[in-house]
Amino acid sequence: MQNPETATSFFNIALLRAFITRTWKSRFVRSVAVVASGTAGAQAITMAFSPVITRLYGPEAFGLLGVFMAMVQVLVPAAALTYPIAIVLPKDDRDAMGLARLAAYIALVLSFLVAAVILIGGESLMGRLGAREISGFALLLPLAMLFAAFAQIAKQWLIRKKQFHITARAEVAQALVTNTAKAGIGWFYPLAFVLILLSTAGKAIHAGLLALGIKGSWKAAARDDQEKESAPSLWALAKMHYDFPLYRAPQVLINAISQNLPTMMLAAFFGPASAGFYAICRRVMGLPSNLISRSVGEVFYPRITEAAHRGENLTRLILKATLYLAAVGFVPFAVVVAFGPWLFGLVFGAEWTVAGEYARWLAVMMFFFFINKPSVAAVPVLGLQRGLLIYELFSTGSKLIAIYIGAVLLKNDQLTIVIFSIFGAVAYIFLIAWIIILSKFHRKRLVS
Repeated sequence: MQNPETATSFFNIALLRAFITRTWKSRFVRSVAVVASGTAGAQAITMAFSPVITRLYGPEAFGLLGVFMAMVQVLVPAAALTYPIAIVLPKDDRDAMGLARLAAYIALVLSFLVAAVILIGGESLMGRLGAREISGFALLLPLAMLFAAFAQIAKQWLIRKKQFHITARAEVAQALVTNTAKAGIGWFYPLAFVLILLSTAGKAIHAGLLALGIKGSWKAAARDDQEKESAPSLWALAKMHYDFPLYRAPQVLINAISQNLPTMMLAAFFGPASAGFYAICRRVMGLPSNLISRSVGEVFYPRITEAAHRGENLTRLILKATLYLAAVGFVPFAVVVAFGPWLFGLVFGAEWTVAGEYARWLAVMMFFFFINKPSVAAVPVLGLQRGLLIYELFSTGSKLIAIYIGAVLLKNDQLTIVIFSIFGAVAYIFLIAWIIILSKFHRKRLVS
């Protein structure tokens, strides 16, 4: 006679297998896995090279790179006025292609304007921003801005077409080339300029690889377009999606400032080394976000757009994706909170132990940043661009207060990070709760 415990064990194993099989058959899960695999490959390459690169260049070089990249990330949202994000939304490929062209033209014009401003008064401007050390590299800013904008456009087209395998391969190739170059050249010239130049080149490589990837689907869409009536003009498309430059672009710009302001403030008040500690923290803390959270967000955006068109329950979708991310992200972030200084000293070298102290507090904030991607992806679908801008103003204002208290009043770099992280965590919790609540009203409007 069969043992009841054995029978129960077999039953549980069968249930587990059925669950895994059913989960893997989900198109959403498979798409996330494809995106995550590319991100995982890129991050694995970056982490494999990091112990070598951090020892070659040191905190000060990374601090100057951090200041440069902070300025790039502030400029990128303005590069195409966030029109690339709108490429996923239209039902018709003609409108999506028009939005891609519109975004490319805007990016070209604005990059030339930024270059002109730098040529006329770049050194004075860098001085006022507390970034005089990178004034010699300032003309790389509009180039990095332009390449990042082109990469955004190509990537959003690929997301629209659900060609996630192409974006995955591009990330891996770009990470391999740039990190190999940083390590190789760093043996001979371990200078901040090398890091900055190669980071700019990396954005160009990424944009080029994605552009090659869209050729097939773009040509197919263009052929179909020739068989249809004339497409809307670029001006008509710009007006149709006016909420992106009016609300989303300022929101993303303000968010970029709030994310990157600590790098510049730490450099200004405590020197390049403190900025370098923060920069490496952001890179490491961004690993789980780039690996899983961003992957979920990229796949979730077209999924929730389709769900809205079909009248599905958006609240359930957002909650399910958020809870999934919370379950996945809890352990890695908890490990950093518990063992941050020891881990950073072990992996990057003893001089990076202070970065581990930063990291254990940043991990608290970054956990909620990690799980908010479904909520942010739902914003254009729910028509909450204006509300997100208002939220971002208050969120960034609170983070500015946190930095002022820590850097100006307390004059302590670690306390600056502690207060900044607590304020940031509260802001992200509020954002998630707000989106989930308003998604319920969206459902009620559809039903009524």
